[in-house]
Amino acid sequence: MKNILLTGFEPFGGERVNPSWELARALNGELIGGCRVVSVQLPCVFGEALRQLDEALDRIRPVTVLAIGQAGGRCDLSLERIAINVDDARIPDNAGAQPIDEPVVPAGPAAYFSTLPIKAIVAGLRAQGFPASVSQTAGTFVCNHLFYGLQHRLAASGVRSGFMHIPYLPEQAAHHPGAPSLPLPTLVAATRVALALATSAEELRQGGGQLD
Repeated sequence: MKNILLTGFEPFGGERVNPSWELARALNGELIGGCRVVSVQLPCVFGEALRQLDEALDRIRPVTVLAIGQAGGRCDLSLERIAINVDDARIPDNAGAQPIDEPVVPAGPAAYFSTLPIKAIVAGLRAQGFPASVSQTAGTFVCNHLFYGLQHRLAASGVRSGFMHIPYLPEQAAHHPGAPSLPLPTLVAATRVALALATSAEELRQGGGQLD
């Protein structure tokens, strides 16, 4: 059976949970679009996250990869368009590292685009009532680090891959007054839709900024 690799991160920045991993593990083992979802938790650590990603790619041999990360302050499912070749950490990672203006891959290209049909996914999510948008920045912390490393590893492989940011869970937002959140059942239902489209949809060549 074909596999979809779904990754989430361990908690970081003082949080007790990370919604990306709660979401990923909730979908582990499901069949979506004729593919089995295999979920893997990655450390919020520069370098080590990519090492464990490489191990998962070699073991699972997926046809599609969706990496997920927490973005406190965002209010929807954000499909990332581009990963840039820079680590520039605002806070230390979970191992205490705080790289400043360092490349993810020395001598690598400046950036990679997602190879997921991100506009089709956003349109499909919105059509079913889920909040979603195309995002133009994945930041410069471990999420972007992972996204860039993923795209670098799979460049020209034919495997569809990309990154999605999600908001806090309600229990996290309770400790961040005014921060938006989405409940886990909503995130799970939306990500089922996103994964089905990720494996099969053709990209939309329309919409422009309307999907931003």
